[in-house]
Amino acid sequence: MAAPPVSDELGLARARCRELHDRVAASPSLQRHPALRSLLRLVAAEQRFLDSSRPDQGAPLSTNLPHLAALHLLLAAHPAVRCPSRLAPLPGVDFACAFRSRAAWVLLSARNPSRLAWAAAAPDGIRARVAAALGAARGAPPATRPEKLLLVFARGVGADPARGLAEEFGAVEIDLLVDFVGEADHDSEEEEGWVSVSFHPNEDMRSFRAFEIDVVECGDEMLSSPLPPPPPPLPEMEVKEGSLGGEFSVFVGKMNMGSREMVNLDTTALVAIVSGISNGGVGKLMSIPEAETRARFKCNYKFVMDQAHSELQSPILVELGNAVDGKKCIICETVNSEFKEIVTMCGGPEEQTRSSQLLKRLIVVPDSPSARMMDLPTTRKLAMKNKVVFGTGDHWRAPTLTANMGFVRAVSQSGMPLLTIEHRPRALIGL
Repeated sequence: MAAPPVSDELGLARARCRELHDRVAASPSLQRHPALRSLLRLVAAEQRFLDSSRPDQGAPLSTNLPHLAALHLLLAAHPAVRCPSRLAPLPGVDFACAFRSRAAWVLLSARNPSRLAWAAAAPDGIRARVAAALGAARGAPPATRPEKLLLVFARGVGADPARGLAEEFGAVEIDLLVDFVGEADHDSEEEEGWVSVSFHPNEDMRSFRAFEIDVVECGDEMLSSPLPPPPPPLPEMEVKEGSLGGEFSVFVGKMNMGSREMVNLDTTALVAIVSGISNGGVGKLMSIPEAETRARFKCNYKFVMDQAHSELQSPILVELGNAVDGKKCIICETVNSEFKEIVTMCGGPEEQTRSSQLLKRLIVVPDSPSARMMDLPTTRKLAMKNKVVFGTGDHWRAPTLTANMGFVRAVSQSGMPLLTIEHRPRALIGL
């Protein structure tokens, strides 16, 4: 079949670029992910370039659209690509992320496999690009040093480059589609402790081939100290009106202390779990005269009432329960002591009872922040206490469940991908 005229190619490229721009702009995580925001700007720039181009019957169309579309598939559609940082943290690297719980730099190619040069003499060949990225990774400071290089070929790769990657760099081919499972596999668990969820791969991703290269030895820091034993089993909580009934009981029942997969809870998460707002106290709160409520919460009045209205629209314990479902929940010593102090000072009787019951079902681990977290400078936005809390989760390769998005953004801006799960804030109401 003859190739279509360049003018037809240009019109098709413009339509595809507009479609890609709309998809990126409509992403629900756009505001939280700097990589997606950067991608949106790149797609907009490509759209301006294509709109200003004029058909040239004598030359093929040159566009970055295939590369941008492949980037969007990885950033927004692949379940194992978590917490991507800004795009192009250094030349030759497309973005940094946590891939299957490991810090990784991603190198993406959307070129025709027949045009992928491996020869050492080719300055723009695969070999030169991988060698430069691997050298930069091994020389990077601990905070931004990846454990893996992830090489993704969106249109496939030839036999010679695949052989060269394996022989010269120790690259191992991996299956990107293994992270996509259907509803029938919802309760299964993957090899590395990933709990299966219902994702379906985009058809375009079926042509992807991917390889991993080790930058540093994985797992040494995590295995250096054993996890404290889980708390002994407790009798089932009595379900009754008030402190321990309803969604709180359901939430606690979702945790699995025997699981290999862990979630690190920070103080904001613990407060949200036991808050009266989260546990049926909104009606009581709103029945109090406004003057009395304003006197109680002072400058936090709007903050608390906004949470109450949010709770009526979407109960937070359902959201939090999904985050911990089937997982082992840990807290560090700093969170344990801070949470107890906050509850003692601000918690009402039912909030204090729930706090006591919750702490009996968590594993308290020593403060053990990872080396890469401690390598970040301590600043107002990167406070030492938060570095300890989030760094302990990072040490155990456990995402931190948190409402402290200011710290999460500050870490992301540093270029370090950090596994986190965001939740909406809740306050103790003391009723």
